[in-house]
Amino acid sequence: MSETLALAKDLIARPSITPADEGCQRVIAERLAALGFDCETLVFEDTTNLWARRGTGKPVFCFAGHTDVVPPGDPNDWDTPPFEPTLKDGMLYGRGAADMKGSLAAMVVAVEQFLAKNLQPLPFDLAFLITSDEEGPFINGTKRVIETLEQRNEKITWCIVGEPSSTDRVADIIKNGRRGSLTGDLVVHGIQGHVAYPHMAQNPVHEAAIALHELASEQWDNGNSYFPPTTFQISNIHAGTGAGNVIPGRLDVQFNFRFSTELTAAQIKQRVSELLDRHKLNYQLTWKLNGPPFLTEPGTLVDAVQTAISQQCKQPATLSTAGGTSDGRFIAPTGAQVIELGPVNATIHKVNECVNVDDLDKLTAIYCHTLVALNQSLDQS
Repeated sequence: MSETLALAKDLIARPSITPADEGCQRVIAERLAALGFDCETLVFEDTTNLWARRGTGKPVFCFAGHTDVVPPGDPNDWDTPPFEPTLKDGMLYGRGAADMKGSLAAMVVAVEQFLAKNLQPLPFDLAFLITSDEEGPFINGTKRVIETLEQRNEKITWCIVGEPSSTDRVADIIKNGRRGSLTGDLVVHGIQGHVAYPHMAQNPVHEAAIALHELASEQWDNGNSYFPPTTFQISNIHAGTGAGNVIPGRLDVQFNFRFSTELTAAQIKQRVSELLDRHKLNYQLTWKLNGPPFLTEPGTLVDAVQTAISQQCKQPATLSTAGGTSDGRFIAPTGAQVIELGPVNATIHKVNECVNVDDLDKLTAIYCHTLVALNQSLDQS
């Protein structure tokens, strides 16, 4: 059994349903401490975080990830117990196998292998940022750790987030950015009344319908070479008392923008308000910025990762910004180069979540050779 597989099984066996950690970070910290890392546990409210750093003054290469997992649902729906790591037909089954305890195991073992062969002073420090609040509300996890590091003027230079980025085979996709996510909660006020006497009421659904259609039809931007055009989607809408003879007095609409680097959250907010004002609606609108867009263009980090992937997989990965958000959105605004690279994502959050055992070893090699490539490029510069 490989070191990566053994560690992955140990982590999966710990039922760390968000925001619980169940000792996963302690296991990782013990192995990193043996390599010379200074390990700091940062607890914010219900969330446990680990910041581990080897070195004190050079550019920082960081592996980032999370030990928390989504609930498994009814265990009876699984072929094997979700927190009992099981090997079958070359696959490792268990909640978190792909998202993302397999990645964490590969990262730790990759650093062990790298340091075993690179004893000379490195041109960069090594670090791990691990949270137990990625699958939850993401309030007290990576976001709080980054705020703490910023207060101490500790900067991450390059970061690999171990999210399951691959689609058909391991390392076929590198996420080198993510779209921003901005949620709006809109309340349109009317006057409740009897449907037989509409002149004595004001229907907020009718009042807002044209405005909502315009929001859905608006061309917000054209995207760019890395991002598709910004999209607007209504996710929830509600009005009425449930009675068929009552005109509602209030309409609640929740919508979300997934936006590119062509727009800022402030620009979107301004355009939405101007559109609603044009229709003379009586409304209230509150916003939640889930994360700004970020992009890491080809350069030091992307080149090192691509070099490692080409060596291990014999073909380069495709750069992509598709998909949802990740904790990379909290790290990138500090100026760090951030990419996401991890296992195939076909079974994440599903019953019978699994990861290919050979992929775990291949991912370990890719992470290790990324450090080798980065080391070589900095030595030559």
